[in-house]
Amino acid sequence: MNKYIDDLNWRYATKKFDASKKVSAEDLEILKEAVQLSASSYGLQPYKILVVQDEKVKAQFKEAGYNQSQFTDASEIFVFAHQTDFGPELVDSYIAHAERIQGLETGSMEDYANMMKGSLLPLPQEAKAGWTARQTYIAIGNLLSAAAINKIDACPMEGFDASKFDEILDLKKDNLHAIAVVAVGYRSEDDKYQHGKKVRRPQDELFTTI
Repeated sequence: MNKYIDDLNWRYATKKFDASKKVSAEDLEILKEAVQLSASSYGLQPYKILVVQDEKVKAQFKEAGYNQSQFTDASEIFVFAHQTDFGPELVDSYIAHAERIQGLETGSMEDYANMMKGSLLPLPQEAKAGWTARQTYIAIGNLLSAAAINKIDACPMEGFDASKFDEILDLKKDNLHAIAVVAVGYRSEDDKYQHGKKVRRPQDELFTTI
């Protein structure tokens, strides 16, 4: 079987982490780079990821996360926060960065910038928030796959009081909202869920070839 498929079969939503095991700085950088390289509409990446290691903050997360042990036992908590609203600055900052990276003259990407603004800025706030949320989940998927390839356990989680997470991390001032988190670390030998067979819908239900 293909190694990548093997790795995806190996991963599961880890329910119990070994709190004594920490992700190395080198492996943490691999995970961050994988998220950084995620596909995103127009390349805009309208979100921010907070990598939380502070034990006091993680304890606050646990209280706001219905006392789930992953929040304190995992090595790191990746908090994915999407932009709930934005203006032209989202596009302008990206364009300025792209021109620098690609060695282009300032203003050479103006037509592309105007196209993006014409597509995105007229959207109502609710539609903007929905679009940024969808972009964020692409990055979450990349983190889960990268963790599996590097034999790092992970648990994607939506079961928490997002408004309290926003308060803990002071996100609202930047028009950010915590939409999901991923706990990363290493599974405990006592986590019974690691031994269960993976259950996914069969391909003939998921796919239609036309």
